[in-house]
Amino acid sequence: MRHLTLLLQIEQHGSLTRVAEHMASGQPAITNALAELESMFGARLFDRSVRGMRPTELGRVVLARARAMMQDLDHLARDMEAVAAGRAAHLHIGVIPFVPGHILSSAIQRTLPDAAQGLTVTLHEQISGPLLAALRDHTVDVVVGRASASVDLTGLDFEVLYRQPPRLVASRRLAARLGRGPLDWRDMAGLDWILGTPHTPLREQVADVFLGLGLTPPTPIVESDSSKLIGDLLVSSERTVSILPADIAEEMVHVAGVAIVPYSFDWTLPPIARFTRKEGGQRDVDRLFAQALRQVCRDAYGAAGR
Repeated sequence: MRHLTLLLQIEQHGSLTRVAEHMASGQPAITNALAELESMFGARLFDRSVRGMRPTELGRVVLARARAMMQDLDHLARDMEAVAAGRAAHLHIGVIPFVPGHILSSAIQRTLPDAAQGLTVTLHEQISGPLLAALRDHTVDVVVGRASASVDLTGLDFEVLYRQPPRLVASRRLAARLGRGPLDWRDMAGLDWILGTPHTPLREQVADVFLGLGLTPPTPIVESDSSKLIGDLLVSSERTVSILPADIAEEMVHVAGVAIVPYSFDWTLPPIARFTRKEGGQRDVDRLFAQALRQVCRDAYGAAGR
């Protein structure tokens, strides 16, 4: 652990002097420890220059494994804490914002239904790209995210769980007005839009709707992946709209008081999928969570996941 910590500190600070200060150690001790490590590997792990220390090609490989090993040690500690508290294990779940809360909560509850041997869980909410990077470096155990053509699947396996059609949402009064006749997308472009963060599949597909009609995509007044914030903004405005996954939109109808405009899009969002690492090493609890999540999605959306 001392060697792993040293490697990661050198990568972060780029200077043995700063590493020594941060680790409350003398620089000669840090220099000797790095020399020891490089001797073990038979090659340099960092290049030294006036701009600081940068990992060599071998150093980058070793650092990637060091990060994963440190995360695994941290997870081991969390598992031990869970067992000491009478729980079976600790699970780190990465999830994108537009997955309904009841899906995850039901899957967690079904993983180990015996209350005396339930789970402790840490949820990491982000968009798919950063979550899959966290999965590769072992920060999370599993990711529930969106499988799209832009996703880097290197070193990962995935299983499609269900699909989400899009829905146009607005305040009740605006939704009623928009639902009286065919949508005029030129008028729609002039409304205030709330859209997800850039480079997410939903944001890009909304842009494609307008581009396909020869229109400039609207510039959003708010960029957010928070369904609560989106709901609050929609109900307080007579000219604000958004496009959301159907299951999230239906939740917001009941929770936030928004309304769904009766309009059918001719496209669906990339499917929601469960991502895991190819390298294996899954625990029993990981497999049990996968089974529970699969069953919850089948119960909610049917065998086809629609």
